[in-house]
Amino acid sequence: MLPIAFPPMAVLSQPVPAASDREVGFPGFNAFPLKGSVRPGGTHTHFAVMVPGPGLTDRNWSNPSLPVPSHAGRDFAAWLQIQGVGSLRYDKRFIGSKNPKLDISLDAQVGDIRAAMKAARTLPEAKGKKLLLIGHSEGALLALLAAGDADAALLLAMPGLSMGKLIAAQVKGQLDAAGAPKEASQANLGHLDATLDAIRKNQDLPQAGLEVAPGVAALARSLARPETRGFVRDLLDLDPWGAAQRLPIPCALVWGDRDIQTWKPEGVPADFKGEVLQIPEANHFLKRETRDKAGLTSVTAATNYGDGTPMANLSPVAAWLQTLK
Repeated sequence: MLPIAFPPMAVLSQPVPAASDREVGFPGFNAFPLKGSVRPGGTHTHFAVMVPGPGLTDRNWSNPSLPVPSHAGRDFAAWLQIQGVGSLRYDKRFIGSKNPKLDISLDAQVGDIRAAMKAARTLPEAKGKKLLLIGHSEGALLALLAAGDADAALLLAMPGLSMGKLIAAQVKGQLDAAGAPKEASQANLGHLDATLDAIRKNQDLPQAGLEVAPGVAALARSLARPETRGFVRDLLDLDPWGAAQRLPIPCALVWGDRDIQTWKPEGVPADFKGEVLQIPEANHFLKRETRDKAGLTSVTAATNYGDGTPMANLSPVAAWLQTLK
């Protein structure tokens, strides 16, 4: 979920597979067929399984809501390959599906992550390797719930708040950026809060008054869609730090310092034993962003999410990867 508003765009065409990718299929949760791409690595001790972000984000981290062609997951897999790390990235179970009754529950999606790790252990590219679980954005949150099956975890742009609090913070940020009056902000945030409470209690949504912006009303409806309501409810109040602190494996949390969707929290729990990295001049997809964060909006930030923007300097992540044995 973790929604951010983008202008409506046509669905992006499918990217041409990179020459070094190998297409694979494997059974997911309850034997549901999943598709993915394998990229070979090198001498590194670990092989990565990559979990994509929210909604209709595919294995390449492309999403039809983005205003520019973007395959940041494929780019990150290529960067990993340079570090000697091979990878499996896969499409979530609902990518390309037209079945309204498809099980997309939290259990199913976390089960798919575990299935992807199980499949990765059988790949020739991963022979003799340990498993590194990588999640991006909402995928980082889901990866937390399956990371006990991995040997290490790399969580990129992980929500530093529960999903409910993050959505409210995102909406507030967009209202503030638009210069909304205090009364209008209170009305919109009040409607959003009432919507989230209705989802928690499995009740009907509150009616949006005239003072509620169309975008906020649409967001509320999308969060409460019958096919995804259960998933949203189960994820809404998950404490990411509580889950991260319980990880018994090496873990790194990575944020871009220009990320306006998910951002490094001001305070990190003192007893968190993992690595916390903030990448300078990096956006939500860890692409290069030199503009002032304070001046970015969801629309302007997205212009640097695309294939034409190079990756930020990820040398701190490369250094962490070298600590894995």
